[in-house]
Amino acid sequence: MKMDGYVSGSDLLLSVSGKCVGHCTKHETTYQSDTKERSVKPASTEKQGSAGLFKSKSVTGLKISVTASGLAYYSETETGVKTVLTGWYAGKSVELKAFHRESDTSPYLVGNFVIDSIKESSPAQDDVTYDISLSNDGAPSVFAPDNYEGVAEG
Repeated sequence: MKMDGYVSGSDLLLSVSGKCVGHCTKHETTYQSDTKERSVKPASTEKQGSAGLFKSKSVTGLKISVTASGLAYYSETETGVKTVLTGWYAGKSVELKAFHRESDTSPYLVGNFVIDSIKESSPAQDDVTYDISLSNDGAPSVFAPDNYEGVAEG
């Protein structure tokens, strides 16, 4: 599948426990590195100057966190607030998949994630919304940036 132009957020979908997040208004994925800095004394052959002020850095861990927002819907058939609450209450990780709408067989991210938090907002005379926050439970079983939108960057 060859796509042209800008990627629309509506084309990228998220599924939790095998079902897409229903009535989803937004989802975000954050890829983060844990790092360690090292500061060493400059070699005796170097002038003091600023050489000792620069630190080296290394990666000590990788994290993926995902947030999603949606509208509560009485007749939800996909993953909604009730499904997420059930998963959270079980206290176990859930399978998460992120994929392009036309490529559900080629996700760019699959793995077990822990539901860190669920926030429900119920304002008077307005839609009930929910926000979920998940974080990786181990390494993803699929991490395929080339599947992000069905095409490689040029």
